[in-house]
Amino acid sequence: QAQLAESGGGRVQAGGSLRLSCMILRRTFDISAMGWFRQASGKAREFVRRITTSGHTYVVESVKGRFTITRDNAKNTMYLKRNNLKPKDTAVYYCGAKRGNSSSENPETYEAWGQGTQVTVSS
Repeated sequence: QAQLAESGGGRVQAGGSLRLSCMILRRTFDISAMGWFRQASGKAREFVRRITTSGHTYVVESVKGRFTITRDNAKNTMYLKRNNLKPKDTAVYYCGAKRGNSSSENPETYEAWGQGTQVTVSS
């Protein structure tokens, strides 16, 4: 299984910003796309953003405009930036890797996951 590692989480006050990183430590399949999900306590894992190896991004309407996803292929790293954080953004943020670009909102289509990084936003 491919190995991913997230970093950059922490505790911030509302209105602050964070940039999360996801590094590919080991590849075991041809990764076509990577995505960010988040999971708040007691809730299902929620899709945030997806980006392909060529840089095409995908977002759902419910979180459109609130996050920025980028990637640096030379560094094998994907990033998620969020400004003006709100308490409702508190969650564990996970990155995943998948083959193909379809069904990006469905976490079951991802074949590898990082361990997650906690983001806590205080009011």
